[in-house]
Amino acid sequence: MSTNPVWDGERLCYGGDWNPEQWPAEVWREDVTLMRRAGVNLVTVGVFAWSRLEPTPGRHTADWLDRVLDLLHDNGIRAALATPTAAPPPWFTLAHPDALPVTADGVRLHHGSRDTYCAAAPAYRAAARDIAGFLADRYAHHPALALWHVHNEYGTSCHCPHADAAFRRWLADRYGDFDALNAAWVTSFWSQHYSDWAQLATPRATQYLSNPGQLLDFRRFWSDTLLAAYTEQRDLLRAANPAVPVTTNYVLGDWVPVDHARWASEVDLVAIDHYPSAVDGGAEEQTALAADLARGWARHGAYRRGAGDDSWLLMESAPNQIHTAGRMHTKEPGRLARHSLGHVARGSRGVMFFQWRAPAGGAERFHSAVVPHAGPDSRVFREAAQLGDLLGRITEATAGRVAAAVALGWDAASAWALRHPGMPSRAPDHHAEVAAAHRALWRAGVACDLVPPGDPLDGHRLLVLPALYLAADATVDWVRRHVDAGGHLLVTWLSGVADEHARIRLGGYPGAFRDLLGVRVEEFHPLADGDRVALTGGGYGELWTETVHLAGAEPVAGYRGGVLDGRPAITRHRRGDALAWYVSTRPDDGTYQRLLAGAARDAGVAPVCPAVPPGVEAVRRHDGDRSWLFLLNHTDRPQRVPATGTELVTGEQVDEALTVPAGGVAVLREPPR
Repeated sequence: MSTNPVWDGERLCYGGDWNPEQWPAEVWREDVTLMRRAGVNLVTVGVFAWSRLEPTPGRHTADWLDRVLDLLHDNGIRAALATPTAAPPPWFTLAHPDALPVTADGVRLHHGSRDTYCAAAPAYRAAARDIAGFLADRYAHHPALALWHVHNEYGTSCHCPHADAAFRRWLADRYGDFDALNAAWVTSFWSQHYSDWAQLATPRATQYLSNPGQLLDFRRFWSDTLLAAYTEQRDLLRAANPAVPVTTNYVLGDWVPVDHARWASEVDLVAIDHYPSAVDGGAEEQTALAADLARGWARHGAYRRGAGDDSWLLMESAPNQIHTAGRMHTKEPGRLARHSLGHVARGSRGVMFFQWRAPAGGAERFHSAVVPHAGPDSRVFREAAQLGDLLGRITEATAGRVAAAVALGWDAASAWALRHPGMPSRAPDHHAEVAAAHRALWRAGVACDLVPPGDPLDGHRLLVLPALYLAADATVDWVRRHVDAGGHLLVTWLSGVADEHARIRLGGYPGAFRDLLGVRVEEFHPLADGDRVALTGGGYGELWTETVHLAGAEPVAGYRGGVLDGRPAITRHRRGDALAWYVSTRPDDGTYQRLLAGAARDAGVAPVCPAVPPGVEAVRRHDGDRSWLFLLNHTDRPQRVPATGTELVTGEQVDEALTVPAGGVAVLREPPR
């Protein structure tokens, strides 16, 4: 990777998406002046500029981009130059209507938005390579170039004939013959046995429930297809100048058919876009989860490559808005900095916003921006400039790494499989269960790493598996090795129930993990929306309950009332030096927090900062005997935290305790240990 100062630890990255093609040149100069005032050192350019770079087939008009990159370089600002392939121009879709995406209902979508392409269409892939190659030839050695940004938020799927053909090829490569495919998909059910590749297609809308194995493989296929589209462009850019790192921005959401962990070894830097959807404290919880996920993916990528670290980059975030389902909520003062520092504390190499200047028109004209429609004389710009100054003061803290002794399992395939409509209820949701467990640990002040199955668990004393529905034999062996080595385990409902093809493991639930947990589940009892069941010892369970039989485990809490009255709800099984917990319901947040805090304590794991007041988030980064403590005060009152060291934001020496302002942040260089 490049050794230019954007990446070598001298400065945190700070900036965002800049769209000069939307503005006259005099605005460019004003923007760059404002960027310097705000401390911006990196901007993403060109993400949606295909029609301005190639207005007609093969005719390129990049003089404006030449001037933009020169202007940035002259002002000491680096560029993350994007390939604009997420938004093909009108001429492309007119010439290649077969490359427009088709829905599962067979409806071909039209031009007029972004993502109007099928990544399996040969014409689209060729055009994408052409524009990426043009940019590589022209700008690979431009002095402003710090990073290649391929595409934007890969996640579009399709059911067109091109996708059908590509899916058939993918299945033939994966299974080799029909015996293996039919066995994996259990096609003897409902007379679905296949005997010719021509019989196979992407899963369309059907009369009733689609085959779960087919739907699962369709998600896997699209993850691989989109990855191939990315690597085609990456290889062109890398060949032009191997010193410039290449990445793409991950979009988060359960609709995304991308296994981000698998992609992590193919990017030089994991980069995510994060837009929390909760207005209250949930936004802070979502921020911490997204950052821990990104660090987990980066860690996985480094492990798969056999080199690298677990740092990553927040490529997009909203400076002054939280985008909820029905409205845009304006962030309160201080929240911009707290959300940004929440990412940096957990490993981000900087903070990038979408977008720099709010556009006067277009579909996202009211999207959050550093320079809003009101201009730079605005609260959001002043807060952004203050953040730029703050980031310059804390760069040394990024030398440290987050050290977590709790591992939280995350698996894209389990999330996809649980979306099948044939599940016992609508409640099962791997993303939601991971978020619930992470929320409980976050509120307990316990640091955790997000890990895909199979990743090293060295140093992790507790492994938590929330709704890990799919468990291949290799995954079972991974969990067993952890427990046999003395690692503690906590497994929740609907884990280990099926193999990697979504075929149920027979003999009782939780299938693959029964012997480790010392339980056998006979029946599921999903709860209706809003229903809950009391638990002995306090608290309640929601969403899901089960008939649990003890097979070596001891009960920790039971169900109180209803058909499961007196039966175990939460159990604990001793396996040598390890404890293996099973949770057969979703505990309420308070009960879950106490449960996971207790399980962590039994495993020898303490909170990051035990004396921190409620509402103050603490993250510690370590580098040998050095450490830095990030403190984010999410309350509306000043909070006093016992601590010693040097507070980097203010330069204050702290002897006994530090007062963090209401809604404020602090970063403490602690004395060497």
